[in-house]
Amino acid sequence: MTARLLLAAVLCAATLAETLQAQVIHRQRSMYSTILIDQRGDVICLQFSVRSDQRNQSCMDTRRPQKMVLAYTRMMMAGLLLVPEPTSVLMIGMGGGTIPTVLAELYPDAAIDVVEIDPAVVAVAEQFFAFEATPNMRVITLDGRVFAKRAALNDSAYDLILLDAFNGDYIPEHLTTMEFLSEVRSLMKPGAVAVANTFAVSQLYHHESTTYQGVFGDFLNLKTSASANRVILAVNGPLPDNTTMRSRAAALDPSLRVYDVRLRDFVRQMSRKPDWDTTARPLTDQYSPANLLRNR
Repeated sequence: MTARLLLAAVLCAATLAETLQAQVIHRQRSMYSTILIDQRGDVICLQFSVRSDQRNQSCMDTRRPQKMVLAYTRMMMAGLLLVPEPTSVLMIGMGGGTIPTVLAELYPDAAIDVVEIDPAVVAVAEQFFAFEATPNMRVITLDGRVFAKRAALNDSAYDLILLDAFNGDYIPEHLTTMEFLSEVRSLMKPGAVAVANTFAVSQLYHHESTTYQGVFGDFLNLKTSASANRVILAVNGPLPDNTTMRSRAAALDPSLRVYDVRLRDFVRQMSRKPDWDTTARPLTDQYSPANLLRNR
């Protein structure tokens, strides 16, 4: 290659890289965080910080709006391996609304409650991520723990609960404790599953794991090479065996293909064995230094 051609190639590559740089198309300071919406090519993403290393919370490919772009959202769909036909769903933490939108499409008759503390997040999901509540969906702007307490007083019960009050750097400490998880379990029907998006690496991992184990007993631990997150799947009852989950994956995967979800892969990637320090102190309302442990 001549020097002139090489220079042209370098300039072309530089131009392409510049074109693909994410551009902030919306910035908003809410009561709880700085909300950023950026766009890189056809992909629009939501972040909850101005930090340059902040993780995306929700992303949508405008060419394929049904695709679940972020790996952790696909991982959370593994809850369907434990409850393949949910009729009542609770989601705490909304983001761009990707997961409740998909569940409403898959199960139009299911009653879905979406709890989001920040009304600005709901507005952003509607404006930029095509989120629209269905007739069977309620969007409640409220702290997740306050909602859980009130729901328990009203004898509410769900067969699928998704916990995603996670900004990529921090989970609110009052949503990490044994007391909160006990409140969540009180909302679960027999055989229901709680699916939690959490950290894959940090000192918090050990404390968080013993906390879930203390409330639910053995749980399924899902980690993949595609994500820095892990997903905990805890059941109000016995865990299903792998044969049952493989059968459910075979039945569900055809309808999930449009979302880029392959449940059969998750069956292989789940673990039932503790990979944490089982002597770590559980998190409680009196002991929950989640922000400190996360950064160690």
